[in-house]
Amino acid sequence: MSTPGAAPAASLPSTDGKRPVLAWALWDWGSAAFNAVVTTFVFSTYLSSSLFVDPAIVAAAGDDDRNPALVKALAENASLVGTALMIAGIAVALLAPVLGQRSDGSGRRKLWLAVNTGVIVLAMAAMVFVQGTPQYLILGATLLAVGNVFFEFASVNYYAMLSQVSTRENIGRVSGFGWGMGYVGGIVLLLLLLILFIQGFGNPDAAGLLAVPKDGGLNVRLAVLASAVWFAVFAIPVLVRVPEIPAQNRKVRVGFFPSYVLLWGTLRSLWRDSRPVLLFLIASAIFRDGLTGVFTFGAIIAAQVFGFSSTEVLYFAVAANVVAGISTMFAGRLDDRFGPKRVIVISLAGLIVLGTVILFIGTSQTAFWIAGLGLGLFVGPVQSASRTYLSRATPEGREGEIFGLYATTGRAVSFLAPGLFALFVGLTGDTRLGILGIVLILAVGLALMIPVQNRGAEIR
Repeated sequence: MSTPGAAPAASLPSTDGKRPVLAWALWDWGSAAFNAVVTTFVFSTYLSSSLFVDPAIVAAAGDDDRNPALVKALAENASLVGTALMIAGIAVALLAPVLGQRSDGSGRRKLWLAVNTGVIVLAMAAMVFVQGTPQYLILGATLLAVGNVFFEFASVNYYAMLSQVSTRENIGRVSGFGWGMGYVGGIVLLLLLLILFIQGFGNPDAAGLLAVPKDGGLNVRLAVLASAVWFAVFAIPVLVRVPEIPAQNRKVRVGFFPSYVLLWGTLRSLWRDSRPVLLFLIASAIFRDGLTGVFTFGAIIAAQVFGFSSTEVLYFAVAANVVAGISTMFAGRLDDRFGPKRVIVISLAGLIVLGTVILFIGTSQTAFWIAGLGLGLFVGPVQSASRTYLSRATPEGREGEIFGLYATTGRAVSFLAPGLFALFVGLTGDTRLGILGIVLILAVGLALMIPVQNRGAEIR
């Protein structure tokens, strides 16, 4: 995931001249428009605001943010959005591996990346119609869910193309470069949106240098519309410059329902012949959910425990993503030299240690800045090395199928981080202790990752 600042210097990984790494990585850069703007910092926050609560309840609450009726109404709205995302997750879990498998067989991986990206862009553009009134909440939640579904589908095709722009010798650097570009793209975009559409600049009725009226959330909606254009523009290079799957690597395409028979056969063959890869899929599903928890609940902990204002949270997000972008690009070189498993294990250990440290640093904002930026060092390398591990293990022509399975396993346990966070907070009444749930998930993922082979694990 990503957010706003200046791009860190990084050299473009060297690959064969016919393999346009930069064109591929620009999709990562552009996709921050969805990750950072829609799902993390802007549109999802907009949907959770009091704009979507009955005006009578808001008026009765006045300045009391803890008014029981207001708190209940906000919780009901959050539940509706959560339900929409849960349905989206089920759709991804059921469809991602089959759609990835069929894109391999058709030899139209790039076409399906274009189709799925197009649907995401259209969903984002349609968010401009989600006015800040209660009757538009369902539309907003639906568009958010649709965007999430097709973003996962697009990611399956995009990850599968990693093997088309890299070699076995530099795949770590290429993946790290792409993931780092995603962080930096989010940083640049959010800074632009903050300046142009969101920052107050002392005007209570308008926001940004463009002085866009805040009425009905217009400034936020136009920011999301601008983000849709951003994503569409930066998705073009990969569609133009990256070659399609070579004809000799395509599989025979089967019907939709027979694809599930093949999926079951893939799972059985992984258990029989490629158990390290199956173990990796299970381990990565768990620790990736822990990483999602870091993103999702980090801002909540910063605000409620360490007293960060919303502006301070955004500034922290900018700094953390700069750190993550730089470290991810550097970790790609370590991936190529020492293998992805070592990068994943060391990074998970670092996340566990620093997550535990946050439990013992009181309410010092300075200490949280240090520990939080330390977490940023390790988040990106885990994500980048995970996709290189799977790409190294996957035979040519089956990348879509296997990365579809990767998406499915991740969705299958996506309830763990929010569930354990809520459990620990509920048992203790202390938001800080929710991080114990996230640390526990990361620790289980690390324990499962330790026996996985570093190199030589290949799908047969």
